[in-house]
Amino acid sequence: MADVHSKETRSYNMSRIRSKDTKPEMLVRKYLHAHGFRYRLHVKDMPGKPDIVLPKYKTVIFIHGCFWHGHEGCRYYVVPKTRTEWWLNKIQTNSRNDQKAEENLQATGWRVINIWECQLKKSVVDETLPNLIQKITGMESIHRQHC
Repeated sequence: MADVHSKETRSYNMSRIRSKDTKPEMLVRKYLHAHGFRYRLHVKDMPGKPDIVLPKYKTVIFIHGCFWHGHEGCRYYVVPKTRTEWWLNKIQTNSRNDQKAEENLQATGWRVINIWECQLKKSVVDETLPNLIQKITGMESIHRQHC
């Protein structure tokens, strides 16, 4: 099936997609900062370049887009009908890279927290963010949420 957009339109659309400073990421950063947490961003020499690094807690946070990282069972992860094989390959590569980065970080003693974009939607964000703080401080485990 052919793309519904011209090559130029598709190129422009894709150029507008950010890999950092996304709305979900900014939401988490503002919440953590307001609660007294200090962190580093996108540390290049760490596996997977975590979105947020909390050295004091030896914890990293990845904020994954449900589509880009293939959030199984999530209503926001829909495989495109055009170029399906290419997209599946791209998303599977992202997932493999995520897993590899997580394993490498854990092997060096870092705690890894993954937050999915859907966990930051209005209907569940008031549960997700307090649970995140509990997870960082080791007080309680974060609940696995699905949309």
